[in-house]
Amino acid sequence: MSIKCRWCDVQPARDFLNGDLGILQHRLCGSQITARQGWRPTTLAATCTGCVCPLKCTDYPSTREVTMRFGTTALLLLSTAAFAGSAAAQTTPTPSPTTRTVVAATKLPSVIDTPLQFKAVSITIPPGAMSRVTAPTGILYQLAGSTEISIGGESKTLTAGDGLFIAGGKAALLKAGSAEASTFLHFLLASTGEVDSPLGTAPADVKELYRTAAPIPNLKPGSYDLNLTRVTFPAHMASNPPHHRSGAALYYIISGTGANTVEGKTEARGPGSFIYEPFGLVHQWGNPGDMPLTFLAFNINQEGVAAVVSGAP
Repeated sequence: MSIKCRWCDVQPARDFLNGDLGILQHRLCGSQITARQGWRPTTLAATCTGCVCPLKCTDYPSTREVTMRFGTTALLLLSTAAFAGSAAAQTTPTPSPTTRTVVAATKLPSVIDTPLQFKAVSITIPPGAMSRVTAPTGILYQLAGSTEISIGGESKTLTAGDGLFIAGGKAALLKAGSAEASTFLHFLLASTGEVDSPLGTAPADVKELYRTAAPIPNLKPGSYDLNLTRVTFPAHMASNPPHHRSGAALYYIISGTGANTVEGKTEARGPGSFIYEPFGLVHQWGNPGDMPLTFLAFNINQEGVAAVVSGAP
């Protein structure tokens, strides 16, 4: 059975309802998710495990109330549901969805062997030119042009919006497309001994954009998820509830201007901004502007642990 949140338009990982008519109240946005299949009366409590909103439902585990409505005939039920849906559509516009796209991801068996830092650089390669890179563990994100990347005899071409994970110590040959210069970001998870290593050979133009001032705190034994996700918040989105990272994240604003609130102070964050979110930093994000806010999140969190956690640690 297919049930989608009208706010984030993502289908849960499993069905909430089986053989029932119900209206599921979405915890974060208040939108209703209507499900129809059979007419057996019952009342259920269900938990969404797959919905992805500005703060994932899995990061805010709770029971959603499912209120069952019944009539005397199937025809009456369908008519009532159609009328209610039409009235709701006239009075409450459906908000634009928040979208999340995982650009690249991997798993790291351990992150405690040596202190680790985030670092971000931009690299521009002239049209048709080549550069060699041997870098710490990281993810490339193509901003403009195209890049053919060859690693260990395998090649992949990135165009704007694409990304690729490159394991630490792997030698990569980067070739820009012939039509225009290739420009991309390289997000790195580097040990303190690697953070100053040179990146990219001539004629590549390499510019350091950001690095954390100290090692990432509170990393624990065990496997970790490392990923780069592109997120878009709709215009006029209210700030989400206070939350913190279980691991850490480095944000890069691509377009739009977001409202970032930390310790009660709200600051505008525009294109080109980097925002570091270490463990325990309670913060909020909103988008008061007239255009969507799109950003990249370079995130690390312990495998099996939610990346975002409600409130303070």
